[in-house]
Amino acid sequence: MSTQEFTPQERRITLIGIGIVFLLSALDQTIVATAMPRIIAELHGFALIAWVTTSYMLASTVMIPIWGKLGDLYGRKPVLLAGIIIFLIGSWLAGLSGEFGDLPVLGGGMTQLIVFRAIQGIGGGALFTTAFAIIADLYPPRERGKVGGMFGAVFGLSSTIGPLIGGYFTDHGTVTLMGHTIAGWRWIFYLNLPLSILSLFMVIVKMPRMSHAAKGKIDFIGAGLIIATFVPFLLALSFGGNKYAWSSPMIWGLFVASLVGLIAYIVNERFASDPVLPLDLFKNKVFTTANLAGFLISMAFMSTIAFLPVFMQIGQGVGATVSGLSTLPLMVGLMGSAIASGRIATRTGKYKPLMYFGAAVTVIGIFVLSQMDADTGRWDLAWRMFVLGVGLGPGQSLFNLAIQNATPMNRLGVVTSANQFFRQIGATVGIAIFGTLFINNLNGKLAESPMGALIPGGLDLGKLQEMAATAAGQAKGALQMPPALKEIITSSITDAFFMGMFVAVLALIIIFFIPALPLQDRKAMMAKVKKDDADEVLSGDAHL
Repeated sequence: MSTQEFTPQERRITLIGIGIVFLLSALDQTIVATAMPRIIAELHGFALIAWVTTSYMLASTVMIPIWGKLGDLYGRKPVLLAGIIIFLIGSWLAGLSGEFGDLPVLGGGMTQLIVFRAIQGIGGGALFTTAFAIIADLYPPRERGKVGGMFGAVFGLSSTIGPLIGGYFTDHGTVTLMGHTIAGWRWIFYLNLPLSILSLFMVIVKMPRMSHAAKGKIDFIGAGLIIATFVPFLLALSFGGNKYAWSSPMIWGLFVASLVGLIAYIVNERFASDPVLPLDLFKNKVFTTANLAGFLISMAFMSTIAFLPVFMQIGQGVGATVSGLSTLPLMVGLMGSAIASGRIATRTGKYKPLMYFGAAVTVIGIFVLSQMDADTGRWDLAWRMFVLGVGLGPGQSLFNLAIQNATPMNRLGVVTSANQFFRQIGATVGIAIFGTLFINNLNGKLAESPMGALIPGGLDLGKLQEMAATAAGQAKGALQMPPALKEIITSSITDAFFMGMFVAVLALIIIFFIPALPLQDRKAMMAKVKKDDADEVLSGDAHL
């Protein structure tokens, strides 16, 4: 590692560059949703609709630990450049989906879009993890809090404006150039091109070299086994209880394949000289407890955010765009508390009280959301979402900050990527578990009610989303479904919120066990780097 110093201008320019790519990566997780009906109408392939989002998330998630390790070995700047270029190419190709006709290998337009979205995801995984690692390179932990808080706020902002931008370009972005009509939904992907090129220029020309690569080599077997473990695991969570029953051979087969991959990775780690995700990191109490708490907070977050649009569209009769705008109070609370908690951590040098505060307010926020009913008004919903947002803000950066502060600098990329990795896994697990509990509870209530006769075979998430879109699309939001059915659906959603509250309580308990280490200042950071360099020279590999 290097004790390289950076000027204020170098830090500022670098932050702007990585801020752009971080925003782009976060946007692409949400921007496509509102454009899907128009995309399906043009490219066809309704049966493949789930894969447009799943392919991006799958590729992004499984690549996070691999990109993190590459950043430690070869330096953050080359990895960031590779990520931007891959993301740019994926965005360009995604915008061209269907323009090629049927390709020999990829087939029709929808299949092309899925493949190109996966390419986007591969690049997007590098942008997320490298952005937070570069912040750690530029700033010591004591100064890192306020910057990490701002990036957490950027993530919250992207979650809000993504659906709005997607809806706007889909509805108003169609243009004709030289006799060729470019559909509005394609601009969702083309929008990435100028911003990616700008960030690429800033990183190449203005970003310092940051030549701090550590010794080591790529564990190709370990990288392959990580993919072999989590691809089937994430697929099982995405399709279980939706496309396939949880008890189906397909889902069981995916879980078994994931377990086999995990066992093989653990065996390989014992012999690999430089594993992608070293298991000895879990001996570090801060690393283990902070990642577990972040995993649980992400689970609890998704127990509410995934179903709030359905609640608003069915319970309040608002359209998809309005339901996206209605989440603004949540994001205002999240952005405000993320920035404030980062600044407080920088000023005080302490992170644990802020973690307690965030988790406790999250519990309260989920609880008040669980007390809603079909008659809850928009303003009544707004203040509840604001409370939840205030609770979620501190967790956007503080868990990562605590982990970076407690681990060697030559493993900064690995530990940063691990934190992002476990948070994304937590979000996926949360959607799967609470989605299943919600649907099972809903169908149980329908079976006990005369309303069940109106919906033979019960409901799944796909049917429910279609029902919500239909209801919200009616004139002036006047719902034409029976009030009793509306009450059953909304009460099932709030029951899922209530169950998610217990996950947040568990996260609050786990936070109690996170060691409260003082945040290092610039002098302590330089001393730590020199110590890590000395340990690496003596042992050939720094261990915790």
